[in-house]
Amino acid sequence: MESTYNHKAVEAAAQSHWSQTNAYTVVENDPRFPKGKYYACSMLPYPSGKLHMGHVRNYTINDMMYRQLRMRGYNVLQPMGWDAFGLPAENAAMKNKVPPAKWTYENIAYMKKQMQSMGLAIDWSREMAACSPDYYRWNQWLFLKMLEKGIAYRKTQIVNWDPVDMTVLANEQVIDGRGWRTGAPVEKREIPGYYLKITDYAQELLDPVANPESPDYLKGWPDRVRAMQENWIGKSEGVRFAFPHDITDKNGAPIQDGKIYVFTTRADTIMGVTFVAVAPEHPLAMRAAERDQALALRIEALKAGGTTELELATKEKEGVATGLFVSHPLTGDSIELWVGNYVLMSYGDGAVMGVPAHDERDFAFAKKYRLAIKQVVGFVPSPRGGGVGGEGDGAPNQMALNATTLSPPLPPGGREFSHDTWHDWYGDKQIAACVNSGKYDGLSYKAAVDAVAADLAAKNLGEKKTTWRLRDWGISRQRYWGTPIPIVHCEEHGAQPVPYDQLPVILPEDCIPDGSGNPLHKHEGFHHGATCPVCGKAARRETDTMDTFVDSSWYFMRYTSPGNKEAMVDERNDYWMPMDQYIGGIEHAILHLLYARFWTKVMRDTGLVKFSEPFTKLLCQGMVLNHIFYTRGSNGGKDYYPPAEIAMTFDAQGRINGGTASDGSKVEYGGVGKMGKSERNGVDPEDMIEKYGADTSRLYMMFTAPPEATLEWNDAAVEGSWKFLRRVWNFAAKNEAALRAGIKGPRNEAKFSDAAKALRKEIHTTLKQINFDFERIQYNTVVSGCMKLLNAMEAADAAAVTPAALAECFSILLRVLYPVCPHITQSLWGELGYAEGCGELLNVAWADVDDKALVSDTVELVLQVNGKTRGVVVVASNADKATIEATAAASPDVAKFGEGRTPKKIIVVPGRLVNVVV
Repeated sequence: MESTYNHKAVEAAAQSHWSQTNAYTVVENDPRFPKGKYYACSMLPYPSGKLHMGHVRNYTINDMMYRQLRMRGYNVLQPMGWDAFGLPAENAAMKNKVPPAKWTYENIAYMKKQMQSMGLAIDWSREMAACSPDYYRWNQWLFLKMLEKGIAYRKTQIVNWDPVDMTVLANEQVIDGRGWRTGAPVEKREIPGYYLKITDYAQELLDPVANPESPDYLKGWPDRVRAMQENWIGKSEGVRFAFPHDITDKNGAPIQDGKIYVFTTRADTIMGVTFVAVAPEHPLAMRAAERDQALALRIEALKAGGTTELELATKEKEGVATGLFVSHPLTGDSIELWVGNYVLMSYGDGAVMGVPAHDERDFAFAKKYRLAIKQVVGFVPSPRGGGVGGEGDGAPNQMALNATTLSPPLPPGGREFSHDTWHDWYGDKQIAACVNSGKYDGLSYKAAVDAVAADLAAKNLGEKKTTWRLRDWGISRQRYWGTPIPIVHCEEHGAQPVPYDQLPVILPEDCIPDGSGNPLHKHEGFHHGATCPVCGKAARRETDTMDTFVDSSWYFMRYTSPGNKEAMVDERNDYWMPMDQYIGGIEHAILHLLYARFWTKVMRDTGLVKFSEPFTKLLCQGMVLNHIFYTRGSNGGKDYYPPAEIAMTFDAQGRINGGTASDGSKVEYGGVGKMGKSERNGVDPEDMIEKYGADTSRLYMMFTAPPEATLEWNDAAVEGSWKFLRRVWNFAAKNEAALRAGIKGPRNEAKFSDAAKALRKEIHTTLKQINFDFERIQYNTVVSGCMKLLNAMEAADAAAVTPAALAECFSILLRVLYPVCPHITQSLWGELGYAEGCGELLNVAWADVDDKALVSDTVELVLQVNGKTRGVVVVASNADKATIEATAAASPDVAKFGEGRTPKKIIVVPGRLVNVVV
């Protein structure tokens, strides 16, 4: 074998061999794998042009899992595909003046080559791309099935509209109320679109993440991901009720039958309502705008900004008084009607009750606009120190109401309610009772809600209701680069589904977006190239495309059924699914996983699959971080510099505080953050592979941090990983003759030298821990275990170790190191002759711990003289008490420290120590 480690030659040879032998092509029910299937899949990447180190980390985790499980007897599937539709391709097309298709396919080819250079065990025969008609035809097919079942439907939606580009903008493309490209003020428009009734599955989506008793409970998911899903679904128990009003439309008819509905989980605070706020698009807001032109302009201004809860939560709360009033449903008092920019028409009834005293948002709003704040919940503990009484106690606690002292602990801010400063206890429903609420005074939260709900029901104005934060999934996108929605529009028969035998509706790939709207509108062959399936007359195609979350909602099942042109999935999907292990970033913890779960349930109800949950276990790998350096521009913006170009400076405590760039610029230090293009702090995997090799890159990414933890980039540690692999190679080269002799020669454990037995004990002890760490997916300690194995072999006297034992120990190192560094281990396995007798490393059985090797022939006991440690004695591991006593008594240390006196007593603690009393 070569005396020095040449990573380029080693990796090229290994990859060529794997490619020529189709090493990673997988088939169902393969008899070579007695433990059955194991499906381990990484979230598919967007073909942005280049892999980054986050990809390297993600895919190496998956690859380690694949290789180790395959050696353990599992039929493992590790596929790969491309999330190829989406807005970035359109933006790149505008910038480069090329069709998105060309840009996308070129990127796929390049990134696939990068993945292959990493040595990933991917079955490329199952590759898919979301922009391929062979794939997205099944998006269209299932959409039509959903239309038939009533799961898909059409309704109007409010969108961000750029009046200059004449296109819809995503929320992230609206910056300070203006379009990201044109800078034009963004308008809110109501346009038709298609929705999927994910809300029909709300309870079924909730139970597996919230109820451990559910048969589909996702116990293999991280707790925080289950919690994020539960919160997003957002089941709420409360009361939906109406505020009556006499506001009429311009024809004199009562708007919404004279009732404005709201939903609340805090019906116990109903007596504290001092205003009602509606969304700018609410019929009452629109009526107020009709009556007053100046008011109309102010209401229109409230529409600017985002359309999501998250955006509105962080936005400054603004409102406009309409001059209109509604009636309190229980007291009949007049309540002022406001229009608020924090109320979404798409959530609930587009209206909320305002209780400033007990809702922090309402409190801030009331302070800003000088609205009344009425306390109706107070901290009223009982004399027994029991708070407000039992949860179901419906009677006012008069003793509590009359109490003049409070039982500890006091809520923040003390007992007194302040109209000037918000305190968290104002909104705490668990520690308070109703006050200033008439007949409800003294009632606890639950009792008050029950009483209020009953009174509203008696007036036919409300009832208890369960609501969900989850909203139906709007899939229409006014974009070009996506799955065409299979609908045609006929002047006579309206919107009609495309017949199944005309699928796929193929997206033309020759369009070049120019920012002036959806180019499909101008593509005559597409837009007007359809006929109505009802009457056969000319019709125009739907130009909206599907949300790209559709593409990623089931791709992992298409991997299981490649090449099937007749069905979305087939019986091969029954073999592989549900997926055993899914791997991806925490940023996908909500929408992608939620939509994939919903899509799976729809496929189940359509008879395509036999399971309800797609992912048995989930691993969210941590981000890869690096230093951030920048200078400040004259406009206050930041110009970023790659860390590799910075000569860092440090403060007195040794902390980085800035540096000098290669162009001489003095830069500021921005701490560490996620590697990204904008911060220019990424590390190119190609540069790493060129300089150190794929194995070093993989080893570093796995060794530096546990898979779920963030990883901070360290150039020096990369160098250390490369040096370790060089040591592995050098050990093999130095001991090649002994290793070859041990591989080919006879194995007689009875004749193993003491040095061989000691080494085997250390190797198998470490192997036991490595196996445990593989089970826990703690790959960083797996790598450290590999380093311990090499350290042990280097420290041993190789000449004194029986060759067969040395060959066994090195074979263990190669096998456990193989999942993380497959190239060098594959090369050494073949070079040293292991493959001749055991077969190719890929197919060799995993190393098992030899329990006999863990048992030593001798045992070392601590020697004490009169209770003080004075040395050790070595005895046979099966020595009896008399033998141990005799050995200890004869020890020179006993004669020395006992000053020659005869032992009076010898105490033996088996396996630990022997104490000689003189």
